[in-house]
Amino acid sequence: MRFLFVGDSMTIGRAGDYTWRYRMWQHLDACFDGPYDIVGPRTGLYDAGADAPVSTAYPADFPASARRHLAGWGEGWLHMAPLIGETVAEHRADVLLVSLGLIDLGFYTDSSQTTANVRAFIAGARAAAPGVRMVLLPVIPNVRARDDAPFAAECERFNELLAKTVADLDLPSSPLLLASPPASYSLDADTYDGTHPGPSGEHKLASAFATAMHQAWGLGGRYRER
Repeated sequence: MRFLFVGDSMTIGRAGDYTWRYRMWQHLDACFDGPYDIVGPRTGLYDAGADAPVSTAYPADFPASARRHLAGWGEGWLHMAPLIGETVAEHRADVLLVSLGLIDLGFYTDSSQTTANVRAFIAGARAAAPGVRMVLLPVIPNVRARDDAPFAAECERFNELLAKTVADLDLPSSPLLLASPPASYSLDADTYDGTHPGPSGEHKLASAFATAMHQAWGLGGRYRER
């Protein structure tokens, strides 16, 4: 089974971050029953000094083969929808683990436009692989939503539209899952700046995806911090 991480700055991570991708790799390596690969066209972390995804400052035990992804600092559904079809086709992805939306709502599109991009993303992935599975994470708590009530309302509306989209487009042949946002997610304890996850936040994001796959599809086991 071939897993593809798709996301924004919370997924690519910056130089020195462990990333929730690393936590998920640890989880899969410990409990996935069968061969698997992590796939994708990119491998780097974001380097703030270079303002580019050129860092390789990962944990020493994170193998190069597991660092692959389709994530970008400042990229959202708007950017990934045109790329996902060719990426799924080239890398033969079976399961997409997707964390997007905050950057869209913050800089590019409103909740309705973002939802249209979600639908385009799903259609593009399925055109490339009709049996592809996807786990989609709603927009999680963030500092802007805490301090900006209209933005918080837009995030809430998008999450409602995302849930409806998943329900509308779910197919037995190409199942969609809506992961549950971590119930105990704390901006002070789980992020380093109110948005990007620190170590405990990384575990909680990985757990959200792992729990959804385990409960719905029987993939992997229960998530445990390692």
